[in-house]
Amino acid sequence: MARQLITSGSPFEPKIGFSRAVRIGNRIEVSGTTPVREGKVVGSDTYEQTKVVLETIVAAVEQAGGKVTDIIRTRIFLTDISQWEGAARAHGEVFGEIRPASSFIGTSGLINPEWLVEIEASAQIED
Repeated sequence: MARQLITSGSPFEPKIGFSRAVRIGNRIEVSGTTPVREGKVVGSDTYEQTKVVLETIVAAVEQAGGKVTDIIRTRIFLTDISQWEGAARAHGEVFGEIRPASSFIGTSGLINPEWLVEIEASAQIED
C-alpha cells in the first residue's frame, strides 16, 4: 500500500522526522497537534486552543482524502486536567453526532508551556 505523508509545513517536521498525518490504505493517523498557526500559539484557554487544534486535525484528515465523519478516535492531552470541560465542549461541537472513541489524559506538561492541549486522532475511510 502507498504511504501518503501530510505536512503542515512546520519546520519541526523534517528536524524531528514526523508528518502531521500519514495515510496508508484507508487508515489516517494524525500526529499530536497543538494550538499553533503560522508559528504562533492561538487561544488563551483550553476551549479556544482545542477548537484550533481540532480545525487543524480535520484539515489534515481532509487533505489525506477523508472527512470529519471518518475520525474514529481522539486522544486529548491536557496540562491541567481540571480544565477538561473546555476541551470537552469544543470536542462536542465538532464530534457531537460522530462520537469517536476518545480519551482525556492529564499530563505534567507539553513542549511549549503556552500549550494547554495536544490532540492525536485516527480516521478510517470507508470503502
